[in-house]
Amino acid sequence: MTKAELVDHVIALGDLTRRDGEVIVDTLFDSIIGAVKSGDKVEVRGFGSFRTRQRKPRTGRNPKTGASVSVPAKRVPYFKPSKDLRDLVNPGEKKSARGSKAKETELPIDPHHPPAM
Repeated sequence: MTKAELVDHVIALGDLTRRDGEVIVDTLFDSIIGAVKSGDKVEVRGFGSFRTRQRKPRTGRNPKTGASVSVPAKRVPYFKPSKDLRDLVNPGEKKSARGSKAKETELPIDPHHPPAM
């Protein structure tokens, strides 16, 4: 979904002009960007949270020449989806807290190579 499609979706929900929809979407994005830029965490219940993560300095490699390049430490934006959003995207992966450990330790049986008896 593009920003224009999101604006179209917002104006379809109410009696809004295109300009009003653009202002709403721009204000939302600008607010999130401003908060994350200043180091704050933005949490939208049922959707996820936006924050920054600190990356350590490292030595990278130029793929064209193979030369080593020093990459400085930096902050990067990070989005963590909520549990509700993850469950909506992956509906069949709901695990019970009680039976999850037993299933993790069991190895799957290969039908072409059954275990020796």
